[in-house]
Amino acid sequence: MDAKQKSPAEPRREKLITLFATFAKIGVLTFGGGYAMLPMLERECVETHKWTTSEELLDYFAIGQCTPGVIAVNTATIIGGKLRGFLGSAAATLGVVTPSLVIITIIAAVLSSFADIPAVQYAFCGIRVAVAALIVNTVIKLIKQNVKNAAGIVICSLAFVIVAIFGASPIFVVIGAGIYGLVTGLAFKKRTAEK
Repeated sequence: MDAKQKSPAEPRREKLITLFATFAKIGVLTFGGGYAMLPMLERECVETHKWTTSEELLDYFAIGQCTPGVIAVNTATIIGGKLRGFLGSAAATLGVVTPSLVIITIIAAVLSSFADIPAVQYAFCGIRVAVAALIVNTVIKLIKQNVKNAAGIVICSLAFVIVAIFGASPIFVVIGAGIYGLVTGLAFKKRTAEK
């Protein structure tokens, strides 16, 4: 094989400016936080640039959920690191946070002057409803892509009950589900090897 030819598994070496610009676009066009960002991440990172697969993106999203910090920022950092190492992580992270930082700074400077105006309060009510719809859309998409058998339905239902009804910390649910997946995966691998 030619030394200059990359193997299929090797990630493309994207330009740092492309990483920054793509994640800045995601940051500026997505409202509602990390969960609402998933469809935009999938469109840009999976469909447009082919930096990752849908399954990998969901894995990165899960890791982003399990680690401290904002899910979208963590996911951007992981994808940037996959493509260009430390500099890629920095470019993607700066790209996804810069629009929010600029917009929030401007809003914080002027919000106190406008927050009590009825029209602004009505606008916020409408925005909250729209954001809720975006999050519901993301949840439905995640369920369709990941809950594919009886075990998945049980885990999904238990996780919902434990967090929504009993108020447990999501981190314990995520860790528990990860341990379950590890144990059952190893057991399945062992049974397969014994046949």
